[in-house]
Amino acid sequence: MKHKVKGGAVIKERKMTIVLAVCLVILSVLSLFVGVMDLTVKELVAGNMEQMEILLLSRLPRLLAVLCTGVGMSVAGLIMQQLCRNKFVSPTTGATISSAQLGILLALLFLPGSNLMGRAVFAFAAAILGTWLFVWFIQRIPFRDVVMVPLVGIMFSNVIGGVTSYLAYKYEMTQALSSWLAGHFSLILKGRYEMVYLVVPLVILAFLFANHFNIVGMGKDFSENLGISYSLVLFMGLTIAAMITASVVVVVGSVPYIGLIVPNVVAMFKGDRIRGTLADTALFGAVFVLSCDLLGRVVIAPYELPIDLVAGILGSVLFIGLLLYRLKHGERAICWKARIAGGKEEGVQ
Repeated sequence: MKHKVKGGAVIKERKMTIVLAVCLVILSVLSLFVGVMDLTVKELVAGNMEQMEILLLSRLPRLLAVLCTGVGMSVAGLIMQQLCRNKFVSPTTGATISSAQLGILLALLFLPGSNLMGRAVFAFAAAILGTWLFVWFIQRIPFRDVVMVPLVGIMFSNVIGGVTSYLAYKYEMTQALSSWLAGHFSLILKGRYEMVYLVVPLVILAFLFANHFNIVGMGKDFSENLGISYSLVLFMGLTIAAMITASVVVVVGSVPYIGLIVPNVVAMFKGDRIRGTLADTALFGAVFVLSCDLLGRVVIAPYELPIDLVAGILGSVLFIGLLLYRLKHGERAICWKARIAGGKEEGVQ
């Protein structure tokens, strides 16, 4: 009887993870067959080479890029929120995306013949530096209101974006830079997206050091009392988040709100403990981006809406809702804990 109760509690606790995983599998399969060219299982099984090439050279790389983008940006946002102790900090509101775009522009200016790897190096360096400047600045604000920090980040991001636009106009690089200012998956093909695979080892690192990030998020004195190097873990966590963001921006472009919305939605149901929410955050991020990508492909088919437009519209609505919720309820989460007693399950809010 005890084993049954324990098993039921585990299933109840993992219910959200299971649902997200099933949704992700269904959407992933659907994504492979949605597009301008119709693919059918019958033709693929029969060995139709034209459809097989479309699947392997376009649809499958696009799906992998979408999944890496959703997982990476969501995990990056969760790390930044935990380390900065603010639920409205993300690669979008923390100047990470705009810094990566500035790095790409600098690569185009100083190394015009550079390949994707060369641009990625500049993007990594700029994203890490920009994120660190933002965190350094907010740590010196005496009264860090929950809304003040993201507003400072948005202003800082706009300053970097202004510098980027000025340099682009001055050196006539606006057209070359436009690919990284707007996020889209339409140009994802085999041989042009592999850089985004860097997200995978970085997310694995985030899983390995999740407890350290959780401790550092409780403050410098608390972490040092437990023997954790506050500065080292903070630097490592922000560097992981910045590199994830830069690798996505280099391949896909700017995808706003993912790192802001997804961790907050998951935290509203599962709390703020990063070890317990990291897997669900990654899954929900992949589901959210994949849903936005599918929506962008079917709304005006056979044409396609860029992912930053769809994610921006849905994300801005959710952001306003989250802002109102946090202002009204603070950090309180919506959580249901299973109680199994006498063969009955009871929900507790």
